[in-house]
Amino acid sequence: MYITLSILVVAVFFFVTEKVRSDLVALAALILLMLFDILTPAEALSGFSSSIVVMMIGLFVVGGAVLQTGLAKMISSKLLTLAGNSQSKLFILVMLVTSTIGAFVSNTGTVALMMPIVVSMAMATGVSPSRLLMPLAFASSMGGMMTLIGTPPNLVINETLIGAGHKGLSFFTFLPIGLICVATGILVLAPLSRIFLSKKNKKADRKTGKSLKDLANEYQLSQNLFRIRAREDSSFIGKKLQELEIPQKYSTNVLEIRRKSNSSNPFMKTISQKLAGPETIIRENDILYISGAFEQVRTLAAGNGLELIDLHQPEEETPPAFQGKLRFDEIGIAEVVLLSNSSLVGRPVKKSGFRDKYHINILGIQRQNEYILQDLKDEKMLSGDVLLVQGEWKAISRLSEEQLEWVVVGQPLAEASRVTLDHKAPIAATIMILMVLTMALNILPAVTAVMLAAILMVLTGCFRNVEDAYKTINWQSIVLIGAMLPMSLALEKTGTANIVSASLVSSLGAYGPLALLAGIYFGTSLMTLFISNTATAVLFAPIALQAATDVGASPYPFLFAVTVAASMCFASPFSTPPNALVMSAGRYTFRDYVKVGLPLQIFFGIIMIFVLPWLFPF
Repeated sequence: MYITLSILVVAVFFFVTEKVRSDLVALAALILLMLFDILTPAEALSGFSSSIVVMMIGLFVVGGAVLQTGLAKMISSKLLTLAGNSQSKLFILVMLVTSTIGAFVSNTGTVALMMPIVVSMAMATGVSPSRLLMPLAFASSMGGMMTLIGTPPNLVINETLIGAGHKGLSFFTFLPIGLICVATGILVLAPLSRIFLSKKNKKADRKTGKSLKDLANEYQLSQNLFRIRAREDSSFIGKKLQELEIPQKYSTNVLEIRRKSNSSNPFMKTISQKLAGPETIIRENDILYISGAFEQVRTLAAGNGLELIDLHQPEEETPPAFQGKLRFDEIGIAEVVLLSNSSLVGRPVKKSGFRDKYHINILGIQRQNEYILQDLKDEKMLSGDVLLVQGEWKAISRLSEEQLEWVVVGQPLAEASRVTLDHKAPIAATIMILMVLTMALNILPAVTAVMLAAILMVLTGCFRNVEDAYKTINWQSIVLIGAMLPMSLALEKTGTANIVSASLVSSLGAYGPLALLAGIYFGTSLMTLFISNTATAVLFAPIALQAATDVGASPYPFLFAVTVAASMCFASPFSTPPNALVMSAGRYTFRDYVKVGLPLQIFFGIIMIFVLPWLFPF
């Protein structure tokens, strides 16, 4: 017992001081429990096969898809119309929406659903995400107190009551407690989060490179880009671009072609975006994106049965404003700096071989403070020139392989990952809604529903590739929870938990039921600092039942004290999966949870000691 307690105390010390990463501390504690034969290897590794850990992995993927498809951005924009520019309204809105969802869906699922949405809302309003993410996690637990299925400890005490021959709890028996929890949480967290969590992420504020929007503005893409539609009588229909010799005849370049998809599926992409190449065949109603001088583009359109889309009045002499949308979901742009020993130095752009070898277009050249954007085909490239190139993201990334010839500025694949796949948002929304309904209606086990949703997100293309899905998983949080879950088993095997809880009950029972209720509540609350809330509820529920029987009181207030104390555990990042889920995204430290969560946890305890006997008399 003493060895287990010593390992636990040392682990908590390192958690608080943050001298070592939290996941390494948890792994070290787990190894020590095995070395001292407190846990067998199978028992020590059982946490990593836990449904909680597996479900967290799936939820990271689902949340990543919600972000990657732009669904979070769409939902957040709707919610922002309600909040306006008020940080207080935004905070209250996040708390209310999260707690409402948390009443019917697991708190872990609720956080995974809301986290990308809240991050998008925070970025849009200039609020630090850290101000909202910890309250988000706490609100999911508060909402879970409203219904029977909201959080596992609720189910634990219901089974304990039924097993002892008492009447079970109905679906909404918890509702009054849940409403009090949410109201209390909003009132207490509003000042605490403003004081302790309004961090400014200095790393994020540093601009490490140009955004795609910055590049498009710098090279005046919109000012030199025009859209023309191939009418049914156009001479271009059915011909390859290399046959048309558009650059040679009109000094313009066809950059990309967009055409309607043949798919009748309303959830699939309706417009395809293709990089223009020599073998590209023009079809009726294709929209060609052409870069060049307006006069040349107008001449091209007028003589070949093509329609200038952005020109509403043919007699206009001034260049029309580009009214299309620059999209970078499949085709991107980047800058390439030519080195002095590059074989391209001295060659004209038309002989660079970029289009044939790399399937890349050169859109512009920056030479010192000058930008060359017109008549590029005959322009000779010089050492130090910065080329603005366009192509599929993978093609741009392949340019980095030629390190002796040029340097690709920035990280193309990283930049591509920031471009949302908006056309996949309906698919992601459908999968997410089905996942929520499946869990709420108990059609499938929660872990099955989550893993199925995660796989569907990948298979339906809500990520560009499987690697992107893996990158959304926060392995530090996974390892932390997986390594800490067996700690409850160690405490139970050594008799530590039973000794502590039994002594608590025996010492307070003589002072009446209210003192005993307070002892059970704060004993449960204290234990959640070290082991998971579900494990704590399992340990304390039978003790609370026996304590009520010994003093001749109703077991209901005592068992509700166990579930509320076990669920309202905020002072530790590993007490509940939601706390761990937001730790990385909010850039929180262990001390952040102590500074905000511990006062909140104590405040809840004081209120519940008086509220529970009022709702469920002794």
